[in-house]
Amino acid sequence: MKIIRNIILCLFLYSCPVLVFGQAFTVQGIVFDKDSNQRVGKVFVKNESTRENIFNNARGEFEISVSVGDKIVAEKEGFYGDTILYTGQKILLIYVARKSIYIPEVRVVARRSPEEILKQRREDFSKAYKLSDPGSVFSVGPTGAGVSINAIYSLFSKEVKQAKRLTKVIQQEYEQNVIDSKFTPDLVSNLTGLSGEQLNNFMINYRPTYYFVLAAGPYDLTSYIQSKYEMFKLNPNLRLLPKLPDLDLEVNN
Repeated sequence: MKIIRNIILCLFLYSCPVLVFGQAFTVQGIVFDKDSNQRVGKVFVKNESTRENIFNNARGEFEISVSVGDKIVAEKEGFYGDTILYTGQKILLIYVARKSIYIPEVRVVARRSPEEILKQRREDFSKAYKLSDPGSVFSVGPTGAGVSINAIYSLFSKEVKQAKRLTKVIQQEYEQNVIDSKFTPDLVSNLTGLSGEQLNNFMINYRPTYYFVLAAGPYDLTSYIQSKYEMFKLNPNLRLLPKLPDLDLEVNN
């Protein structure tokens, strides 16, 4: 009787699947949003041991080959990655947490806005603004419309040219102040963790344009900084050549 019982036990153990290290399996998995429990698609899934990698489908589902002890990593832009250990699960359930778009509070300091500085410049150099815009070269008099000699002369006078240069410099100062008011060291440091010389290099190398800052909202600016930070990490010590200033050449006849 004992022998028969041992034979039955051996047959039972033989028929049961046994998971051993090194034995490969193809398993299915699903990726979920950790906060909403909604399925997340287009997630990069990688087996760290075999280097096999795939993207899951729009329903969050995937299949991948694994062995016991393998580490499975899931990554997606806008989410924190997740790593799980395969221990024989029938289905791999992976949860990724969404990165919140955080814009740090702006510290209030005694600093004038770009608009206030521009207004002050216009008041201080009102004469230059009047000279730089002499008005229409056409005039209307008692005898009808004609060409204004004074306006034509003003267009080519040395004083007007100097006034135009000055107003151009003031406009450039205003545009740089607008960039500085949005693209701040505090914001970049909070989003990237950079400080000191590396923060300074990033601020110089990846300074956005005035027109981008003008049109960008908080989300756009945050995404811009995060994408440029990924580039920055490839070569943190890289220093790009500064943009050459525009030359305003005059030809004297």
